[in-house]
Amino acid sequence: MSTDISQDSRAPAGVGRRRIWTAGVALAAAAAGAGLAWWRYRPGPVLSGAEAAFWGGRFPDPEGRELAVADWQGRPLLVNFWATWCPPCVEELPLLNAFHAEHEPRGWQVFGLAVDRPSAVREFTQRLPLRFPVGMAGLAGTELSKSLGNVSGGLPFTVVFGRDGAVLHRKIGKVSESDLRQWASLG
Repeated sequence: MSTDISQDSRAPAGVGRRRIWTAGVALAAAAAGAGLAWWRYRPGPVLSGAEAAFWGGRFPDPEGRELAVADWQGRPLLVNFWATWCPPCVEELPLLNAFHAEHEPRGWQVFGLAVDRPSAVREFTQRLPLRFPVGMAGLAGTELSKSLGNVSGGLPFTVVFGRDGAVLHRKIGKVSESDLRQWASLG
């Protein structure tokens, strides 16, 4: 006697509907999560007077020499708020180094503002030399970034200023090569 095991092995009728319903709920949850992430990480408005305050700013470099932001007016400027203890910040620094090297001859400038301690930045830049100037913003850098639209105060935060000194673009989170290509076309 032979047993035919190729009988209809379809799931009961209700199982298919449950799978479709579960997939629909999962899709809705993913969409809600993406929307929340977009909402949380979108830049807020630039506060009145924030651009002027930024351009009037002075920051010591990690060695204590003063850097005057006004010295960079008249050319496009990419400002990156970062810290040595921030993994996405550290991951994007080689991209910013490459952007600086490629676009400086075209008039672009890059300025890093470290929300950190000078000793930590000095130690870090010995391992990864940065080709662009770095100012020490300390905890006050968080407030400065908030005034420029970083509502959450998260790092990294990047601001692109045009030749006229106005904010052209901002990004909360790690920059990508496509971000940098897009911004290079703005200058």
